[in-house]
Amino acid sequence: MHILCLGGGPAGLYFALLMKLQDPASQVTVVERNRPFDTFGWGVVLSDQTLDNLRAADPVSAQLIGDAFNHWDNVEVFFKGRSVRSGGHGFCGIGRKRLLNILQDRCIALGVDLVFETEVKNDQAMAAKYQADIVIASDGLNSRIRNRYADTFKPDIDLRACRFVWLGTHKTFDAFTFAFEQTEHGWFAAHAYKFDDNTSTFIVETPEAVWKAHGLDQMSQEEGIAFCEKLFAKYLDGNALMNNATHVRGSAIWIRFPRVVCERWVHQETIGGKQVPIVLMGDAAHTAHFSIGSGTKLALEDAIELSQCFAQTPEPSKALETYEALRSVEVLKIQNAARNSTEWFENVDRYSGLDAEQFFYSLLTRSQRISHENLRVRDASWLQGYELWLAKSADKPAPPPMLLPLKVRELQLKNRIVVSPMATYSANDGLPQDFHLVHLGARALGGAAMVFAEMTAPCPEGRITPGCPGLWNEAQMLAWKRIVDFAHRSGEGVAMGMQLGHSGPKGSTQLGWEAPDEPLPAGNWPLLAASAVPYGPTNAAPAAMTRQDMDRIKAQFVASTRYAAQAGFDWLELHCAHGYLLSSFITPLTNQRTDDYGGSLENRCRYPLEVFEAMRAAWPAHLPMSVRISAHDWAPGGNTADDAVEIARLFKAAGCDFIDVSSGQTTRAAKPVYGRMYQTPFADRIRNEVGIQTIAVGAISEVDHVNSIIAAGRADLCAIARPHLADPAWTLHEAAKLQSRAVDWPRQYLSGRDQLYRELSKQKQA
Repeated sequence: MHILCLGGGPAGLYFALLMKLQDPASQVTVVERNRPFDTFGWGVVLSDQTLDNLRAADPVSAQLIGDAFNHWDNVEVFFKGRSVRSGGHGFCGIGRKRLLNILQDRCIALGVDLVFETEVKNDQAMAAKYQADIVIASDGLNSRIRNRYADTFKPDIDLRACRFVWLGTHKTFDAFTFAFEQTEHGWFAAHAYKFDDNTSTFIVETPEAVWKAHGLDQMSQEEGIAFCEKLFAKYLDGNALMNNATHVRGSAIWIRFPRVVCERWVHQETIGGKQVPIVLMGDAAHTAHFSIGSGTKLALEDAIELSQCFAQTPEPSKALETYEALRSVEVLKIQNAARNSTEWFENVDRYSGLDAEQFFYSLLTRSQRISHENLRVRDASWLQGYELWLAKSADKPAPPPMLLPLKVRELQLKNRIVVSPMATYSANDGLPQDFHLVHLGARALGGAAMVFAEMTAPCPEGRITPGCPGLWNEAQMLAWKRIVDFAHRSGEGVAMGMQLGHSGPKGSTQLGWEAPDEPLPAGNWPLLAASAVPYGPTNAAPAAMTRQDMDRIKAQFVASTRYAAQAGFDWLELHCAHGYLLSSFITPLTNQRTDDYGGSLENRCRYPLEVFEAMRAAWPAHLPMSVRISAHDWAPGGNTADDAVEIARLFKAAGCDFIDVSSGQTTRAAKPVYGRMYQTPFADRIRNEVGIQTIAVGAISEVDHVNSIIAAGRADLCAIARPHLADPAWTLHEAAKLQSRAVDWPRQYLSGRDQLYRELSKQKQA
């Protein structure tokens, strides 16, 4: 097999040596445009886990790399005149030049041909010259090969919002150090880490608007570096900042990070009369932001995966298919985490109101890959101290964040867990049945702070399906009161929440276990919406609401609000999400009105705000109200996270206490980007930019997720749905698991039932 790697970075070199190890008879050639000892950038970071992968793939080079690494466990953050540090994080730093030299030497020892100072202007001509059976496009971030075959690879390149410059210094840091400095125009962040005995990487980044406001775009290299030296002088101890990209002119050393995603990784081309696959690897195929240090990791692990695919699959086409399938999924996971981390650093100002303790925790967990209990494994002493700080208590040990109480208006919630509203399709003409008593009652006994009833309609036509409940008459109010009274009587401090919503264009559909969102086979009722836009091609077109319709439905919401108060509910939520009636006004995908209720976002929110304000006036002043919104439509032309921030501001001004942050379902064309806690970043942004408390919801399935979200200040409550369907006492069981660590929390955080579960758990362990 003749293998040609175009690009002598970590991906190309490592794949070359692995394939030569696998089959010494193969002809393996690496072509690189630079000289052997030329490289740009300073140190690179790998985790202990990546080092383990290298040891399994090639122990010889792994040993050489490991011997050259500088290891450290600590992360330290400097913020607003204070510093916070924790340990156990397990990083390794190595000079990029040193890493490449180790890989080059290993390639030479194995018989790989290294061709330097050769510019590849035509990959096909180069492949023909070396009679290549496969070409590895490892030619980096600005890959010519990826661009040449863009119709196959379909690259998506997103230039991020910050400018950054990659510098070095002889100040050696004993921890992975993050330093934040605020100027008159905004925040700058430095990422610094030691990679050899006398040198550290020192990356400086700032939002582009801040960069321009300081005139850095007009400065020479020397002036820009001098600016950074002055700004971060207190951390440099008199050491200079160094630049090894002198071939770049002026302010061009400051770049915007390009996030690269490719739809395909393999292109077939006929060269020299045979089909030759051209395969992307490393930065040519994908990038992940430097704030999670994964670019080199991904490149090396690409090489490991493809070499293993060739070893395990004799047919090259199948091996390449497997490589693309496996690596694209793994890379997507890293890129999702990197996106969260990138956005955190792009929005330091959002978190600048946090105290240093919580700012540090937020930074550590920014990617959503590191969780609360993972931090306990890394540095239990530091985390215990943080839990005490978070609880504002001197009691030792402190409870986990999920068990911290919260007061909203005059309502005291015993912890931070909420049972989400979940449609059950079990009402009869809108009347809750015994099923609802058992279903909601069981969950009221399960330890959560609050249990929400499912979305309940203010009128018959406002139901989603014939099986959905309502609250438009006294009989329904009394049925709900029976449930609420049981919960209050038996649930040890549980609060009960009512969510009111009108189905609008998504009404008159079949039960959830029949054909969700599809119209009834018979007996459909007329639909209303902001505009005559059907939810989907098979749904009936709703009538655009008139002013008379708007007044009538607003009055129905107010009447239902009064019934909810009579029934004894503790919390009221207005549903303005998921494409239902009020959501149909907010999203531009369905609001085509030309009057005062269409057009601008403020106009589109006008009617939902009118309804909310009328309900707030009718709802007891001492009890809280929340609004559920779709923070992103996940569809072209729809609302985005920027719009969600403005929507939240409008509802806050109207007297809303909490924003319940969901997303999507406003159109059948939506294409959400799923993942664990995938909606939490929206709740985080709204909470910390708008200054309103939020409920996080969506793929929050573990208590560790909850603790991380609450501790980082990303939300104030977590709404859990499916886990509570599977286990009504999910909250108690998860708390008992935490308590079974033989921790005796102060009694004020534990109900009598909680105490019982703790004792049972201890007995079970014994």
